[in-house]
This record gives sequence, structure tokens and C-alpha cells, in this order.
Amino acid sequence: MALEKISLENFRNHAGSELSKTAKFNLLVGDNGAGKTNILEALSLLSPGRGIRRAALTELARQNADGPSAGGFAIGASLTEQGLVSARIGTYVEPDQPRRRLVRINGADASASALSEWLAISWLTPAMDGLFMDSAGARRRFVDRMTLAIEPGHAKSVSQLETALRERNKLLEERGDARWLDAIEAQAAQHGAAVAGNRMALIEALGVELSALPTQPFARPVLTYRPGGPMEPQALCDELGRQRGRDRAAGRALTGPHRDELDVVMAGSGQSAASCSTGEQKAMLIATTLAHGVLAAEGRPSVLLLDEVAAHLDPVRRAALFERLGQGRAQVWMTGTELSPFEEITAEAAIWQVSKGTLERL
Repeated sequence: MALEKISLENFRNHAGSELSKTAKFNLLVGDNGAGKTNILEALSLLSPGRGIRRAALTELARQNADGPSAGGFAIGASLTEQGLVSARIGTYVEPDQPRRRLVRINGADASASALSEWLAISWLTPAMDGLFMDSAGARRRFVDRMTLAIEPGHAKSVSQLETALRERNKLLEERGDARWLDAIEAQAAQHGAAVAGNRMALIEALGVELSALPTQPFARPVLTYRPGGPMEPQALCDELGRQRGRDRAAGRALTGPHRDELDVVMAGSGQSAASCSTGEQKAMLIATTLAHGVLAAEGRPSVLLLDEVAAHLDPVRRAALFERLGQGRAQVWMTGTELSPFEEITAEAAIWQVSKGTLERL
């Protein structure tokens, strides 16, 4: 078990929703627009980052709310391990500071990155279906989110790298003191090496997990990390120093982890994921998400959020999906417009009917 006694206040279309007596499988069923994905989004915000939709904080508070809490929202949940509550975690926004996200863990103020020390959250949504045809930046964000669930300090390293590169760009534009550039480049290289190392470690671990899977019924991906520059701190620092003129002309650094790429091909055929069918791409995304869920569940409670995944699978793949999820240690949350696709697991699942931001336990 992972999440229990979940509460949403003034979040999206939920004025005040509570979910308790959760289970291994948790199903949210209702019409499109009822608020099912909003619940998944709320759960995703119990991890660092911007959640499954990457929405701005100002978009999350319930519209047309009144009273002293209007303009803010709150999400809370208890973590349970072996039937006992191990922690209470929550994230919220105050009405008078709508652009500042706050976090509390066991009643004390905490950073968003601290959430990943208590809980690992992974997700798969329809918006991710085009990942292999999207930009390299989208794939880097995908890798970083998976990495963060394994290595809680990764988000800080990414942020520090981005800050150092921005400062370097500004100094290059202003033709600043070379000594300052030396210092900034040393910082960028140190943080960049940490980012690249974390990403490579994740891809290698995923590769081991994926290699043990059959190629059917889900097409199995082969993942390759392609670094955007030297991975050792000194080598990266030296390269940044050599390329100052080029980077000044470009207005940005053209070497470093911010240029990393994730190459994906389908096992067996060697075909690039970008040129595979939409069904094969979906299958490879599912395989990757499930493999990551296994890694993320080591050492911490783990939650897997699957938005509208079952309805788009044939019966054979649905059965295989439920079997794999049942064997894993992660708590699973799934959405659907009807119960029929979940028939195999309804007897063991906690089920809620969602309608216009309200919940009814079935």
C-alpha cells in the first residue's frame, strides 16, 4: 500500500473530495470531463515537478470558488506501509501567493524535492503517446522524471545546471570577465556531470529490467542514452571553455547534458520508435513505464498513475498489463469511462464513480 486518506480541496473541479480505504488497484470511472484525470494530476503533485499536465499553479485552483480559500488549493495524503501510517504529506497554494507552491511533510514545512524521499510516482497519459516523435527536450524531461523517482537529488542538479548555463550565456553576451566565466563553467561542468551520470544510470538500469521481458504482447524497447557532450566534469569544463566563441554567436551552449538525447528502437526489428506504428509506440511506452515502476518501488512506497490506458488495449494486452501490475509492488491508479475494461480486477479493486468533481464509492 502507498497512499491512503487522500484529500483534494479546491483543486480543478473538486471542491472537496476524499478517497479512503484504497487498495492495490484503484479505479476512477466516469464520463469525459468528470474530473478523473484531475485526481491523477493531484496525486502526481505529491512528487517534485509540475505534475502530469505540467500546468501552471494558477490553473489548478478551482474556478469560481468563493470564501477565504478561493484562489488556493490543497492536496494531502497519508503514506502507509504494512498497514501503518508512516507519514502525512501534502502540497498547497495559499490564495495570496497563487504562484508559490508549498509542501508539508509530517506537519513541517519542506521542499518539493523532499517529497521524492518518501514516495516514488510514475505515470502514463495519452498526452505522452507522441513522445518518440516529439522533441529531444520532451524526451529529456521524460528521462529526468523517471530519474527523479530513483535519485531524489536529481532535480537539484538539473536546476543548478540550468542556472549555471543561464549565467554563462549572460556573461558571454556581455563579454564578461574570463575569470567569472571560468568559475561558472566549472560549476556547470560539475552539475552537468551529475545530471548526465544520473541519466545514464537510469537508462542502464531500465535496459537490464527491459531485457528480461518478452517481446510480446508488449513491443519491447531498447533504450540508448546519447550524451550531448563530455560526461566527465573536467572534460566538459574544457569543452565549454573552447567553445565560448561559437556559443556566444549561437546565444546558447551547444555542448552539455541539455543536448542529451534518448534513442529508442524496437527489440527484434531494430526499427526506430519514431517510425513504428502508434500501437507499437504505445506498447513500448507501457513496457518502459512498467519497468520503471519496478525500479521505483525499491526502497520506497511507489505509485503508478495510468490515465485511460486499458480502453486502448486489446483483451490479450489488457490481461498481460493487469498481470504485470499485480506482480509489481506499486499501488496503481487507473481511469476509464466505464468498468468493462477492468472486469478482470474489479473484485480486488477500490472503485469510485466520478461525476462533475464529486466521488461515489462503488
